[in-house]
Amino acid sequence: MNRTSALFLAVALLQGCQSWSPQQQAAPVPVAQPAPTPDAEPQVYGSFTEETVFSLLSAELAGQRNRFDIALDNYVDQARKTQDPAVAERAFRIAEYLGADPSALETSLLWAKNAPTDLDAQRAAAIQLARNGDYDESLQYMEKVLQGQGDTHFDFLALSAADTDESTRQGLLQSFERLLQKYPGNGQLIFGKALLLQQGGDGQGALALLESNPPQDGEIAPILLRARLLASLDRGSEALPLLEKNLKKYPEDKRLRLTYARMLVEQNRMDDAKVQFSTLVQQYPDDDELRYSLALVCLEAKAWDEAYSYLQELVERGSHVDSAHLNLGRIAEERGNPQAALDEYTQVGPGTDFLPAQLRQADILIANGRAVEASRRLAEARSNQPDYAIQLYLIEAETLANNDKTQDAWLVLQNAIKQNPDDLNLLYTRSMLAEKRNDLVQMEKDLRAILAREPNNAMALNALGYTLSDRTTRFEEARTLIEKAHSLNPEDPAVLDSLGWVNYRLGNLDAAERYLRSALERFPDHEVAAHLGEVLWANGKQREAKKIWGKALQEQPDSPILRSTILRLTGSETL
Repeated sequence: MNRTSALFLAVALLQGCQSWSPQQQAAPVPVAQPAPTPDAEPQVYGSFTEETVFSLLSAELAGQRNRFDIALDNYVDQARKTQDPAVAERAFRIAEYLGADPSALETSLLWAKNAPTDLDAQRAAAIQLARNGDYDESLQYMEKVLQGQGDTHFDFLALSAADTDESTRQGLLQSFERLLQKYPGNGQLIFGKALLLQQGGDGQGALALLESNPPQDGEIAPILLRARLLASLDRGSEALPLLEKNLKKYPEDKRLRLTYARMLVEQNRMDDAKVQFSTLVQQYPDDDELRYSLALVCLEAKAWDEAYSYLQELVERGSHVDSAHLNLGRIAEERGNPQAALDEYTQVGPGTDFLPAQLRQADILIANGRAVEASRRLAEARSNQPDYAIQLYLIEAETLANNDKTQDAWLVLQNAIKQNPDDLNLLYTRSMLAEKRNDLVQMEKDLRAILAREPNNAMALNALGYTLSDRTTRFEEARTLIEKAHSLNPEDPAVLDSLGWVNYRLGNLDAAERYLRSALERFPDHEVAAHLGEVLWANGKQREAKKIWGKALQEQPDSPILRSTILRLTGSETL
């Protein structure tokens, strides 16, 4: 067979083999020149050797048989040998689809090199270089796209730098500034620079850049970034009017309305958020993510009937089914119908919603005097879903303990640890239950066992240190444990609370007050408030102590630690 007839045979066969690849835009093999302009000469076909034709034909047949590894290897090999832009593009499309990053980078560069006027080729090379961290070279290719009046992706280059080190980001930022001097007012460059400034922690600079360079018509991304920057800089009251103004201009833009709706949720304007999500569902009736978001907003707004309707729709559509049943159970509980709630929770299958559904079932049953049934259901769940066995034991023990069935909870944990003696979560839970039972020996034994295996387990260090400081006089030992936990988790409010409390027990009132203020600021919890109030009281700041206690009581009026602390120090249950 001569070369010409071999080539035409390959063209016929290869054009009929395109269906195996999901990248429908991939060009047939024999094209040897960049895509023609309207006034270009007719397409010129290259003359491939029989070896090349056979290799490419084998690649297409391999692709039809799902042997994409062979297809990719053959195309990459022939892209190198032929330097043909169409072969390189086809190799790139396959590599990109397979996620073969090194091959995608190599073939995109071959494509760009051999098709210097093809903007798609230059853009592909730029993006692959950016993914590989070669930002300066990437910008060179993207500038070619800019010069050719093509659609650039400077925003992608900036976003791809999010996880890089500061020096790399600064270098890329300088490159953007250099390009902006050559192409002032380019929206993509301005947006990319703003992204880089935001990533570097200069939110004010990013916002100033966007505000001094209003987006051109149709540019939505800069508006969204500006709104997010305003919110992050505690100027959320300015973000909503900005989004409202642009929604009037672009009422059909999904991104704008969705950002506006989510920001309304963040500002706890649930009724307004519900209106926006309803509009989105009307605009995009097939988008079940939006329908689910609307259902959740209705739940937060306590619009039970509307939430129920949307959740039922999701079940009927077969979308978010487990989450829908979980939340339908929640609605049934809110309506005072525990049996209906149980019916919903039992329909939640394995996945992220499975354990919350099991927890709610156990709580309902045990709270209603049906502990035996709760144990039976949890045992069945452990049998049917052994991967969840330990979590289900924990659910059973903690639910029993929370319903004043401490002895039953203890027996559950003993059985669970007998079957899973090395599980640290079970040991930790038993240690906390032992403390409730005033069995400090067992509590310490379990926590020491955890620390023997994980010396840097901050949670166990803090739990043991706090209990020693609160329930014993081993204050120095307690402080050593808590300070180690603090070195591991310096911002953890629970550790800060413990550090404050052990300093109080040691008589270091100023240090205790400092740590407890920091803890309460991070986590306004009733127990932390009780501790801080007691330290303030001892430090001669009784008026402030009462103020802190009073605020905490408004949030949790039944808190036993608050009530007992107030009674012990003031002699009265009221402030």
